[in-house]
Amino acid sequence: MKLRNFVLSVCWLSSISLSAQTLPYQDPSLTAHQRAVDLCGRLTLEEKAQLMLDESPAIPRLGIKKFYWWSEALHGVANLGGVTVFPEPIAMASSFNPDLLYRVFSATSDEMRAQYHHRLAQGGDVEKFHSLSVWTPNVNIFRDPRWGRGQETYGEDPWLTSVMGCAVVRGLQGPESARYRKLWACAKHYAVHSGPESTRHTANINDVSPRDLWETYLPAFKSLVQDAHVREVMCAYQSLDDEPCCSNTRLLQQILRDEWGFKNLVVSDCGAVSDIWENHKVSSDATHASARAALAGTDVECGFNYTYKTVPDAVRRGLISEKEVDKHVIRLLEGRFDLGEMDDQKLVSWSRIPFSVVSSKEHAQLSLDMARQSLVLLKNSDNILPLNPKSHERIAVIGPNPDNRPMMWGNYNGTPTATMTILDGIHNYQPEARFIRGCGHTRNSDSLRVSDIIYAVRDADIVVFAGGISPRLEGEEMKVNEVGFKGGDRTDIELPKIQRQLLAALHAAGKKVVLVNCSGSAVALEPETSSCDAILQAWYGGEQGGTAVAEILFGDVNPSGKLPVTFYKNTQQLPDFEEYKMAGRTYRYMKEQPLFSFGYGLSYTTFEFGTPKYNAKKGVVTVEVTNTGKRDGDEVVQVYIKRIADTEGPNKTLKAFKRISLKAGEKKVISIDFKRGNFEGWDPEHN
Repeated sequence: MKLRNFVLSVCWLSSISLSAQTLPYQDPSLTAHQRAVDLCGRLTLEEKAQLMLDESPAIPRLGIKKFYWWSEALHGVANLGGVTVFPEPIAMASSFNPDLLYRVFSATSDEMRAQYHHRLAQGGDVEKFHSLSVWTPNVNIFRDPRWGRGQETYGEDPWLTSVMGCAVVRGLQGPESARYRKLWACAKHYAVHSGPESTRHTANINDVSPRDLWETYLPAFKSLVQDAHVREVMCAYQSLDDEPCCSNTRLLQQILRDEWGFKNLVVSDCGAVSDIWENHKVSSDATHASARAALAGTDVECGFNYTYKTVPDAVRRGLISEKEVDKHVIRLLEGRFDLGEMDDQKLVSWSRIPFSVVSSKEHAQLSLDMARQSLVLLKNSDNILPLNPKSHERIAVIGPNPDNRPMMWGNYNGTPTATMTILDGIHNYQPEARFIRGCGHTRNSDSLRVSDIIYAVRDADIVVFAGGISPRLEGEEMKVNEVGFKGGDRTDIELPKIQRQLLAALHAAGKKVVLVNCSGSAVALEPETSSCDAILQAWYGGEQGGTAVAEILFGDVNPSGKLPVTFYKNTQQLPDFEEYKMAGRTYRYMKEQPLFSFGYGLSYTTFEFGTPKYNAKKGVVTVEVTNTGKRDGDEVVQVYIKRIADTEGPNKTLKAFKRISLKAGEKKVISIDFKRGNFEGWDPEHN
C-alpha cells in the first residue's frame, strides 16, 4: 500500500513539474479530489480514524490543522455573542420568500467566515462551533406540532421545505462557480425524523408506507442534494425499518448515493453511531458498530465517546478493509480542500470579508425585514388592528413574553448585541403603555390573583397580551417539569391553562384583547378566537422581532405572513405522536377542519383572484390578482394540485408559490413557473 501510494505521488510530481518542497496535496492547482487522494495515502490507519471524528486533531507532520465539523447556523451564527440573530426558521418559512431567505443565509455565512478569519488573524485557534462546516438546514417534515424541534424546520409541506431549504444551502455555500465553498451546509436529519425527543435514541420507525416515504419525508433531502448541491447530509438517531439510520445501507447508499448521485459527506448526529450498539443493539460492541456505520456510508462521526476510535481495530479484525476507510477519509479531506481550509488564506476570497459585517446595521435591517414578513395575522375582529398610535386609547401590556429577550432568540442561537422585545417595540409607539406581568408561561409567577390583574388594567382600553410559550419549554432533549411538556416536546398543544384563564377573564371584564402568540409551533387557540379580538402569530422573532410586532400592531407594516403549518383546533385532532403514518396529519391528509389552515394569513387589505390558467407549452400558471383594499400589501399566490384519480393521495399539495406586492387598487397578471416536475406524485405502479 505505501509503495503504491509513493509511486503515484512521484508520477503526479513529475506531471505537474512541482518543486521538491511541494507535495501534490499541498498544490492548490490540483482538484480537491486529487489532493485528498494524495494526502490520504500518506496517513497511518490511526490517523485516518482520527480524521473521521467531528473533532479532528491536528497532524503536524503533514501540516493538517485541527478541524471541527460541528458548527451551527440555524438562523444566524450560533454559540457566539455579538452576532445577528434572525427569526427562527419556522418563522422565516412564513415569509414564503426564498429570495429574502437566501439573503439571510448569505449574511449568516458572511458572519461565520468573518469571525473565523478574524480569530485566526488575531492569533487564535480553530474553535468548536465556530468553524466552516455548519449543520444547517433542518429539513425534516414538521408532521406533529408536539415536536419541540419543529421550530427549526420550514414547516409541514415538502415543497415549501424543499424551496426554502435550497435557498438556505445556496446562501451558506456560496456560488458553485467560486473557487472555494463559502461554508459547507448540511441537510438533516436523514431521514423520517420528527420526535418524540424522549425516544429518539431507541425508536424504530416501521410504519412508513412507500408513498409517505417518497412523497413526504424524502423530497426535501432529494432537492437539496440534486438542486442545491448540499455538501453534507446528517443521518438521524432512530432506526428506520429495523436498521439505525447511520448504518442504513438503503438510505445512505442505495437512495442517497446510487439514486440521487450524492458524492459528498455523510455525518452522524451526535451519539448516533454509539446508539447502534448501546441503544438499538443491532451490533454487539463499538468495534462492530463502527464497521457497520462505515460500511453503510457514514463518513464522519459526531460523538462523545467516539465509536469511530475503534475503526483501526475493526480493520485489524477484518470487519472492514482499509480501502473502505480510505473512501471516507478521501471524502472528508476533499471537503476541507473545497473550503480552502488547508491553503494560504490569501487564495480564499472569503477571507477578505471584513469583520465589520458581524452584527452590522445592514444585517440588523435584514433581520427586521424577515421578521416583518414572518408575522401571521390570524384574527382581526371589527378591524381592531391596526391600533392608532395617535389616539388617546390607553394600552396595557400583559403576559410572560413582552420583555422576554431569550424567547426572541429561539433555539440553536447566537446572542445579539441588542434585542428589541415586544415591550420595547410597543413603547416606541406608546411610551406610556403600562406593563403588568400578570402570569408566567405555565403558572402565576407573580402571586397575583386573576381578579388583581383585572383590577390593575381597569382603565385600559386595549390589552396586548404577549403570551404563548418559549424555547425554554420546547426544544431538543430538554428537562422541563411543567404540565403539558415532556423532554422538550409538548403533551398537548393548548395554550397553558394560566394564560387561557387570564384571557377569558379579561374578555369577561369587557376588555378588548390583542393576543400576540409566541411559539415555535402551532398552538390550539380555539377558545382564544372567542376571548381575543385579534390574534397575531409572532413565533420567535429574532433580535428585531419586537420592532416588527409593534409596526404591525400600529399599522406601519401590513401583515403578510402565511402559516407553514396547520393550526389545529385542539390536541384531539392529532393522531398518535409516535405514529409516522401521514394519515390524518397536516393539511395534505387531514380530514377534519382545522382552526387555521396551512397557507392562511390575513392582511389589512383585501385581494381578489381571477381564474387561473395553465399554459402547458410554456409551463406557466397565470392568474390575475387585484388589491381591492385601501392599503398597499403583499400576498402569496399559492398553487396546489390534486390528482383526482389518486383516491388515496393527498387532499391537495402545494407545488408552487410566489410572493407579490400590490399597491392599493393595483391589478397584475402573475406568472408562476409550473413545469412537468411540478406534477410529479406517487405512482404505486412504477415505484
